[in-house]
Amino acid sequence: MVSRLPGIRRDWPGIDHRPVLAIAKLTVKEALRRKLLLALMILTFLVITLTVWGVSRLPTVTTGAGQPITPLELKAVVSQLLIVIMFMFAFVLAISTVFVASPAISSDLESGIALAVLTRPLSRAEYVLGKWLGLSALAAVYAGGAALIEVLLVDLVVGYLPPNTLVFVLYLVGHVVILLTLALLVSTRLSGMTAGVVTLGVFGLAWFGGIAAGIGEAFNNSTITTVGYLTKLILPTDAFWRGAVYSLQPAAEIALYRSSGTTGRAASANPFFAAAPPTDQFLLWSAVWVVAILALAIYSLRRREI
Repeated sequence: MVSRLPGIRRDWPGIDHRPVLAIAKLTVKEALRRKLLLALMILTFLVITLTVWGVSRLPTVTTGAGQPITPLELKAVVSQLLIVIMFMFAFVLAISTVFVASPAISSDLESGIALAVLTRPLSRAEYVLGKWLGLSALAAVYAGGAALIEVLLVDLVVGYLPPNTLVFVLYLVGHVVILLTLALLVSTRLSGMTAGVVTLGVFGLAWFGGIAAGIGEAFNNSTITTVGYLTKLILPTDAFWRGAVYSLQPAAEIALYRSSGTTGRAASANPFFAAAPPTDQFLLWSAVWVVAILALAIYSLRRREI
């Protein structure tokens, strides 16, 4: 890795984009060489194949009276099935992201690669940003590509396309980027395995916090609701998942929940339903959160002896 890092000359003080891009490129190559990503791609191919085949059989389903399901019923079933499939995909994607990002810095520190790399005209900030940029690009291409393929194939076989497909992909990518940013921060202080366990633990707490916030709303319990919303602020992944779900739901289904008055009660605690996407203020907070965590990762690495 050291021998392949090009020589870098600084033309101006501060962050130089050239070393950042060089580290990002090497990070992507290193991640692609791991068998985990190959196994994930094979698993994704199998899941897409099986789910698309299953969805293609839905038009042949009949009701108890022996009548085929109506187009409206088919649309409702496919939309819910697609949300469940994407939930499974998002969960597997989160675990894979943690296992790839957690050792990204710690393994270089333990093996001595970081010491050799940072003896070049390369700052620790550029090193961290390069790692983050490479992993984010890899996650965006994989998550966005797999999700689009699944959605488009479902549309091809049954003629159902979610109302906001591109917005769904953006939320899914944001969900992954937030998680890998946290994993990089923890990776500057803990070993790869320990960092992965810690990051997954925080991710799980944030997911349960989102459900807790919904339960608090359903039972008008301000304490539970407040705790749930605090977990969303600490790690915004659950809010991005809710935004992804909202983008997959038919507008008629959301209108039905709102008109029936159940949005604030049972529907709020349902992880497969979202009455509204994240607010603009929350999206702004999420962007600030990513920048702040990246800054903490850089500060943490600067304070650590290599």
